[in-house]
Amino acid sequence: MDIIAAIARAPHADFTVEPVQIEAPRGHEVRVKIAGVGLCHTDLVTRDQFIPVPLPAVLGHEGAGIVEAVGAAVTSVKPGDAVVIGFSSCGHCARCDENLPSYCREFPALNYAGVRPDGSSGLSLDGAPLSANFFGQSSFASFALAHERNVVKIDPHGIRLEILGPLACGLQTGAGGVMRSLACPAGSSIAIFGGGPVGLAAVMGAVIRQCATIMLVEPVEARRAMALELGATHVIDPAAGDVTAAIRTILPDGVDFAFETSGREAVVESALAALASHGMLGLVGIPPRPESSVAINLASLITYGHRIIGIIEGDSDVHGFIPELIALHRAGRFPFDRLIATFSLTQINQAVAAQHRGDCIKAVLIP
Repeated sequence: MDIIAAIARAPHADFTVEPVQIEAPRGHEVRVKIAGVGLCHTDLVTRDQFIPVPLPAVLGHEGAGIVEAVGAAVTSVKPGDAVVIGFSSCGHCARCDENLPSYCREFPALNYAGVRPDGSSGLSLDGAPLSANFFGQSSFASFALAHERNVVKIDPHGIRLEILGPLACGLQTGAGGVMRSLACPAGSSIAIFGGGPVGLAAVMGAVIRQCATIMLVEPVEARRAMALELGATHVIDPAAGDVTAAIRTILPDGVDFAFETSGREAVVESALAALASHGMLGLVGIPPRPESSVAINLASLITYGHRIIGIIEGDSDVHGFIPELIALHRAGRFPFDRLIATFSLTQINQAVAAQHRGDCIKAVLIP
């Protein structure tokens, strides 16, 4: 079937929107007509080969839409169902059995290889296969193929289906990082570093968890203002001076939790220095280079019982957590729609530029 897709052809180059061909779904696959797909930083660092998915590739991993066709073995969804498409996992390794599929043993192969497990691609251009199956979907397109295991059936009543895709990655990473990975208890304190979609979702997650002190560290004034509207108790401009000192002016003993979304080494070190005794630091930001590292004083780490954890996808099991976030949104407690600006898929390069300039917080592309 002929569809349109945004193709990443070279690092740091513009995407090209072109007609491509998509196969019929096999076995446990479903084909989804994409209503909207989020533009995520992970898509851009993959295009730029931090994650070395073979190029040319169709990326996109925050898709939502309507099931159009299903493979012969599919039992969980049917044509006409509304779905959000999550990341891919094997479903049977030790971490999947613990309901932690984002740490699946096969996660890199299933999400970054550019092909199905059998080595084939469901997308082609002029008869030549394209890298696809990115995060089990490649949804920068008008249609996408996914395994039934990573599509989440949802009730679209009273909600804009086209904006739900970011729940599958960026928003569940931020909210889940606070609600699940850190599991911040009521009355605790947290400092969130970075006010993009992940950081602002973390602010909303901290409000849901009833944290008493919620600080956001963010250089863009409009994003600091948004954080206060979403429930942050304090905002800090890192350009104004020493961030750790500013945090300890508010809470002299430091914060119970820190959540770092930028991946920058100096910011990670500031976050660690802001922790209270037995505090926990969660890391979700993609570092600038694969070899990026930070200096940790081992004696201090042991003395104060500091804990540092890496977080993928907010420790989310998509079939449970995405419906939970939708229910919270319906109840007015997770107003993620305030972060979103929509663009046509053909405007993908304008959307990339708008996000880079800070003109919008979260871009969603409409095929």
